[in-house]
Amino acid sequence: MLKAAGAATGAVAIGTGTGVSASPATAASTSFVHPGMLHTRADLERMAAKVKAGAAPYTAGFAKLTLTTGRHSQSAWRPNPQVTPIRGGGGVQNYGALYRDIHAAYQRALRWKITGDTAHADTARDICNAWSGTLKGIGGGSEVVLLAGIYGYQFANVGELMRGYPGFDLARFQDMLVKHFYPMNRHMMYRETNCIGHYWANWDLCTMASTMAIGILCDDRAKFDETVDYFYNGEGNGALAKAIPYVYNDVGLAQWQESGRDQAHSMMGIGLMGTICEMAWNQGVDLYGADDSRFRKACEYVARYNLGYEVPYTPYTWKNGVHCVETVQNTISEGGRGGGRPVWARVYNHYVNRRRMAMPNTREMMARSGPEGGGGHYGPNSGGFDELGFGTLAYTRDKATAAEAAASPSPSKSTAAKSGTSGSSGSSKSPAGQSSGDVSAQGGKSDEDLAATGASDLALWTAATGVTAVAGGLLLLRRRGQARRDAE
Repeated sequence: MLKAAGAATGAVAIGTGTGVSASPATAASTSFVHPGMLHTRADLERMAAKVKAGAAPYTAGFAKLTLTTGRHSQSAWRPNPQVTPIRGGGGVQNYGALYRDIHAAYQRALRWKITGDTAHADTARDICNAWSGTLKGIGGGSEVVLLAGIYGYQFANVGELMRGYPGFDLARFQDMLVKHFYPMNRHMMYRETNCIGHYWANWDLCTMASTMAIGILCDDRAKFDETVDYFYNGEGNGALAKAIPYVYNDVGLAQWQESGRDQAHSMMGIGLMGTICEMAWNQGVDLYGADDSRFRKACEYVARYNLGYEVPYTPYTWKNGVHCVETVQNTISEGGRGGGRPVWARVYNHYVNRRRMAMPNTREMMARSGPEGGGGHYGPNSGGFDELGFGTLAYTRDKATAAEAAASPSPSKSTAAKSGTSGSSGSSKSPAGQSSGDVSAQGGKSDEDLAATGASDLALWTAATGVTAVAGGLLLLRRRGQARRDAE
């Protein structure tokens, strides 16, 4: 019988759990590190050095960034700022101009950091300045919350990369995010309309990501701490124990809150929680390791199901609308199963390469997906721009030494989790007839082998994608159906 544990009880010690933990970039009590959101200075220097050396899989990730089909990273881009971007409601849905410009700016900023070509930085700067000089508000229906959350954290990450660049008006950019995005973020986190459990986890998570990112950009410790506290103690579904309501400890999996809804939003949630955890880590706070690395188990759960295997599922009760009408999701949803989103490389490289823990299902998902792209590679609509992406390039890292992995941060003051109740139990069989508890046997390797990186991971990834790196960073892409996937 699989045992499903509910919310954590008692205090949560950061950096504890299964496996060992590498140190975050800095102590949580010190001033903010810049750049220090999704990418630190060391991360950017690593990307540049690896690409210059022609090292795989960085070259494949960089090739994805510079593909002509990914026109957001090309030189002909011109910004299209709006006075009031609107998402939802009855107005003109012009928010596409915002997310397309954000991704164009991010991709240009990343290319600048890797190549040193200031033409890319100039374009990113001009996009940021155009929006901060034009935008007067954001609007729409209830989905304006998603606009403020998703594009708030994404734009803040662009601003962080551009910090200090000649001509970039950082103060005006900060003012735009604080005046027009953060108020909607705060409204969502402490909302009084509808039932507190009405909104899916991704609504809270994008809001939390934006609040944290704006806090870092503006050197506002209160906003950063507000997000960390909500991660542990929030009343909405973005809080850790609510986003991941059931843990199956005997098989190392944990059920995602939106699993009964569909798989696209479940993967979106993995991306958003990974974004929050990575930004916190780069500022010295380990959310990845919270509650026995609960998030790692959820990543494995979502990856495993989307690979085509069965997973345990506990019926989930969703409280809907103003009156909290209980709606039960009795089965896991197959909607969007097996789809692609660029959310796996970041979490894999944290748990496996920083912390030397096993993630066999995430490893297989990453291998099947190939080099991760970003906005413009996953479809023309908003869902294709929910994640900044390019994880193969941005997050691949060498495996930590034993000494590095043994270090762990000190708990912060805002890590006390509220008490919760235990969930129910369930069981499952894989298509091959194995118990879904046989996670460590996936792929016929031991945990030690599954957690290894380097030649073994590269061979699996190369074989699955048909990508070969050659001297000088040249790349031959031989993926079947490449043109079709790029156009999706």
